[in-house]
Amino acid sequence: MNAVRRGRIATSLVFLMFGAALGVWTARIPAVKESLRLTDGRLSVALLSFAAGCITGMALIGRLTDRFGSSRVLIPAALLEGALLIPPSLADGLVLLSVALFVFGAVHGTLNIAMNANAAEVERAHGRPIMASFHALYSIGGFLGAVAGSLFAHAGLSVAATLTSVGVVAVLLAGAAARWVLPSSPAPANTTAADEPATAGRRPLLVFFGVVVLCTLVGEGAAADWSAVYLREDLGASEGFAAYGYAAFAILMTAGRLVGDRTTTRFGPVTLIRASGLVAAAGLGLCLLLDHPVAGVAGFGLLGLGVSCVAPQFFSAAAGVDPRRAGQALSTVVSIGYVGFLLGPIAIGAAATFVGLPVALGIPVVLAVFVALSAGSLRFGERAERPATA
Repeated sequence: MNAVRRGRIATSLVFLMFGAALGVWTARIPAVKESLRLTDGRLSVALLSFAAGCITGMALIGRLTDRFGSSRVLIPAALLEGALLIPPSLADGLVLLSVALFVFGAVHGTLNIAMNANAAEVERAHGRPIMASFHALYSIGGFLGAVAGSLFAHAGLSVAATLTSVGVVAVLLAGAAARWVLPSSPAPANTTAADEPATAGRRPLLVFFGVVVLCTLVGEGAAADWSAVYLREDLGASEGFAAYGYAAFAILMTAGRLVGDRTTTRFGPVTLIRASGLVAAAGLGLCLLLDHPVAGVAGFGLLGLGVSCVAPQFFSAAAGVDPRRAGQALSTVVSIGYVGFLLGPIAIGAAATFVGLPVALGIPVVLAVFVALSAGSLRFGERAERPATA
């Protein structure tokens, strides 16, 4: 087995572990809330600490990733991801929980940048699109983590037992990945005078990429937070059936990522993103117009299929704008995009207060159309890559 194939396996393990860690934590949030007797407002403070940690890690780590090489940041961050999953389960109050979640979030954000930068390097070494497959494993990991959390909860085991068990497995996966991770070359320490105009000129393109990813993650956040509410309260579905909305979204998003690399190879990234945006907009749009629970589930499923490959394609394009500084590029794009996942559902909730949830869910529809119209910007990323590579 050659080094590139081993590197792909190693990075795949990290993506799987990354998703599982987040999935198991999310599954046990209700138990943490109950054990600490937190109100909704106090729990929101703790969850906001995690989000703040994520943004901090994503914003600060890009330069270090480029300076030392993504592989040298990837493995320590992956090991810490597993280890720091445990402290939130041991917190005995809101303050300690918030501190533990901030630190865990900072490492989670750091790993997000490092693993995507390393995935871009493996993709370049591989010679064909494979970024979507990494993100498919992240989705699968999230599902496995949520299932593990549910099984531990049904067995009556504590949050500490749950997070410790999954944390140990995560550390073992990170250790296994360390043996095969593809080594990366650090970027030049200083930017030369000749590089400065090109570097400055790429910044607006990266910001635009980040905005496109933000639009996508608004849809993802809307499905996670509002699909069940919409199906239950606006379409009259049973509580059990209402859960199928997000299940359909998650399943089709994973399926889309599993075939995304082959689709990109056959049709090209621009065509793929244009079609993806239209599928997401048409799927959710028709679901809102038909006003039926079955249509609602199908609509959220098509939304998941449509958004599945958008972020991987723009992450790959951002890393390719200047491969020597992929960490900084991804830091910009991922940080901006993550704001959509955090604030998008809040904006939809605020809009629903005035115009109702069915109309407010039109926001992701409009943003999906914008994503389709923005597909051509990927060509500018390809043009920017040529002089940097040369």
